[in-house]
Amino acid sequence: MSPVLITDLGLISYEDSVALQERVVAARKARAIPDVLLLCEHPPVITLGRNAKRENLLANENVLRQKNVGLHETNRGGDITFHGPGQIVGYPILDLGAIRSDVHWYVRTLEEVMIRASADFGLTAFRVPGRTGIWVHPPRGSAPARHADADTPEEKLAAIGVHISRWVTSHGFAYNVATDLRYFDLIVPCGIAERKATSLEKLLERAVATAEAKPNLVRHFVELFAREPIPTSREDLLTSLDRLEDSIVRPA
Repeated sequence: MSPVLITDLGLISYEDSVALQERVVAARKARAIPDVLLLCEHPPVITLGRNAKRENLLANENVLRQKNVGLHETNRGGDITFHGPGQIVGYPILDLGAIRSDVHWYVRTLEEVMIRASADFGLTAFRVPGRTGIWVHPPRGSAPARHADADTPEEKLAAIGVHISRWVTSHGFAYNVATDLRYFDLIVPCGIAERKATSLEKLLERAVATAEAKPNLVRHFVELFAREPIPTSREDLLTSLDRLEDSIVRPA
């Protein structure tokens, strides 16, 4: 199997993550590095995709400033979403031309990664036709007899918004683990007013660390995309990019 570098960036600003993605995408287009999966968390930030409607932002700039929530426009697909601590954000930089040149298949595969990772926690997540991401029916009853209630409106557990240039991907998915869901009150998540966001913690009614969920996402990601995972530190990735970019600027 072809390799994929797995790099956990930890907590990183949204701006810095976008800048890093741009560097990795350039290197991947030049075939100077293998595929890469960047994993991270962001300080509270609202992002607007290419198809975002400004009216789906429910808070003005003063409110966002008071709550220390950033606001950024981005070139990913989709509408508006929130990123924050307790949410696992994944940025796959893959050369789909070497895997499968099919955007629909790619997005559905990212959904499948998170559906299977949710099943590892005993949750039945699913797709909703016409709505990207993964969804769950909120459970009812008391533990341990709680069960998903199909009669209640589904809630969104994870969002997807991607960008593809010359079949190299960027941006990706956001999986709510221990996310403070009150931040979603600042927006109409993904432009769907009648549906709420949820998290693993809310669904399981217990504390869940991102470190508990992250290995499941990585395992299913490499299985479904048939990649060989190579754990790579943030420092090693940056060093490799520095060397590559230096060689382009000052060839030997």
